[in-house]
Amino acid sequence: MKEEEKINVEEEEILDNEEQETEENSENSENSEAEEMDPLEQALLENEQLKDKYLRSVAEFDNYRKRTTKEKAELILNGGTNVIKAILPVLDDMERALENGEKTDDPQVLREGMELIYQKFQKALEGLGVKKIETENADFDVDIHEAVAMVPSMGDDKKGKVIDCLQQGYMLNDKVIRHAKVAVGQ
Repeated sequence: MKEEEKINVEEEEILDNEEQETEENSENSENSEAEEMDPLEQALLENEQLKDKYLRSVAEFDNYRKRTTKEKAELILNGGTNVIKAILPVLDDMERALENGEKTDDPQVLREGMELIYQKFQKALEGLGVKKIETENADFDVDIHEAVAMVPSMGDDKKGKVIDCLQQGYMLNDKVIRHAKVAVGQ
């Protein structure tokens, strides 16, 4: 009996091995089919992911462009707010000077009031970064001066120098916003 049992056990092992081989062969054939389909499916999946990423990037850039355009428009519309806030006190002083000018006939008082308002206005402009271009005894510089007249010089020391300033020039944060109109010695 022992031999019969050994034969039965051996037969079962052989059958089990055959079943395992059959299963492995079927799995291998499925895996090979899956591997053949896998690159195509992977490519399609990667393509979809890249399309999604591209569309998101385009949408994000479009939103950024719209936001910056809106911010620029707001800056243009409201950019002068600081300037107006700095100038309004000067306007208030001018209104007070006009009201008080009717009450007095003394021109010296009016002149002093106008000088105070002028100084306050200059300080407000300086606070905003506006500076006068110095022209007194300055060498002529085409970057900041505009020659409107050439004056025969009275000597070599006046040649190429600013003789007279006809209109004051101004700079805003070291950038010329209006050239000084000057007469230059020849």
